[in-house]
Amino acid sequence: MEPTARYRQVEDYIVRRIQDGSWPPGHRLPSEHELVQQFGMSRMTVNRALRDLMQKGRIVRVAGVGSFVAQDKPQLTLLQIASIGREVRQRGHDYRCALLASDRVAAPPDVAAWLGLHAGASVFHAVCLHLEDEIPVQLEDRYVNPSVVPNFLDQDFSTVPPGDYLVQNVPFDEIEHVVDAVLPTDEQAAHLKITAPEPCLLLTRRTWTRTTPVTMVRCLHPSSRYRLGSRFDAVGNQRFG
Repeated sequence: MEPTARYRQVEDYIVRRIQDGSWPPGHRLPSEHELVQQFGMSRMTVNRALRDLMQKGRIVRVAGVGSFVAQDKPQLTLLQIASIGREVRQRGHDYRCALLASDRVAAPPDVAAWLGLHAGASVFHAVCLHLEDEIPVQLEDRYVNPSVVPNFLDQDFSTVPPGDYLVQNVPFDEIEHVVDAVLPTDEQAAHLKITAPEPCLLLTRRTWTRTTPVTMVRCLHPSSRYRLGSRFDAVGNQRFG
């Protein structure tokens, strides 16, 4: 295995723990010695991974003390990937994800363009309905690049929703969010159990890993049941999303 691939194994492991919330800002990382033992790599390889993460602003290193997850950097509102299931449970409500469709399809032209693929390229497609106390709050329509996540369709999304699975297993280094106010189609309104004229918020998200597009997802929320927003302190650290 190439040295670059080996040090990136360590990077990806640390980034996934940060992305899925296992290691929050300020969390102390395992020591270099512990990572060497865990991955069976040389100290030089582990050190390179930690140096790269520090240069990217993911971690901070304190001489003689250790490495820590960096505090959130200032960023635009909504540039966070939140777990809708976690949000619902934090409100003390029941959450359920219902899988409506899961297949390998030919990418429509707009999806192919968003994912940087040629029209008709093979992509994974999943449609999920997210419910809070059995009331639909989000209709998720997701396309995934098979070259990045080849085992995507093998997952049980009733247990771990698609977005949570990707955050936990695919390190991302770039996110794009676009929010629009739209009217749902009749089919979308039926899934969300709303009348078709009711306006909705449409959040379109793309993520990349090392410049390669990973996923493009459209999340449709009835405006009467859901809000999109974030709160930051004066120096830009996010309080909640």
